[in-house]
Amino acid sequence: MLSERDLKRYDRQIRLFGAEGQERLKEARAFIAGAGGLGSPIALYLAAAGVGEIVIADRDTVELSNLNRQILHWERDLDKKKALSAQEKLMAVNSEIRVKAVSDTLDEENILDLAKGADLIIDAMDNYATRYLLNRASLELRVPLLHGAVNGFYGQATTVLPGKSACLRCIFANPPPPSTVPVVGVTPGVIGLIQATEAIKFLTGMGETLAGKLLIWDGLRCSTDILDVQRNPQCSDCRDLEE
Repeated sequence: MLSERDLKRYDRQIRLFGAEGQERLKEARAFIAGAGGLGSPIALYLAAAGVGEIVIADRDTVELSNLNRQILHWERDLDKKKALSAQEKLMAVNSEIRVKAVSDTLDEENILDLAKGADLIIDAMDNYATRYLLNRASLELRVPLLHGAVNGFYGQATTVLPGKSACLRCIFANPPPPSTVPVVGVTPGVIGLIQATEAIKFLTGMGETLAGKLLIWDGLRCSTDILDVQRNPQCSDCRDLEE
């Protein structure tokens, strides 16, 4: 139930998707894997939109080299756990939501417990090993996965609806070689906001998601291409999953 304060705070977006849509956001739980370049704008805008509970997981601490793009972390946060730094800022943005900080490494032992009960799993990671872990958790829990990745001025995003659309392994059967990618802060800003938009659309039931599509962002040309992607019947992660 929305309070009078809610109605006032979210007035501009209630005009878009009504009180029912806002209630869906208020009742939602989002699990965000990563509190860095992608996780920062995703978490910030979901908090501002009134998503009722955000669980944000990141094992790392804030370093000086993070500050060109990880906008939830400031100079005063150097050497602080990223999850705790993010939690502090998100609660300052919206004290009426719940934010849980997880500073553990995501692995096969804890991922299902951390993601259990979430309405969305959001991939804000920088490596494919963890992305595939999130993909498998998404499929097992039947929870949508919102993927994003960046490199320099380029980025990509897709939404996985388990059993209905291509999963992450269908699209990327083999990971690229591990590396430290160059990145300018605006790129994860763009891709992170696309992921946040996907989350809000899914939770409120508005519009169409990127399920079955891969969005490619070229910041140098300021252009977007959207490719159709199909489920792979031989996919090692989702071939046995039924709608």
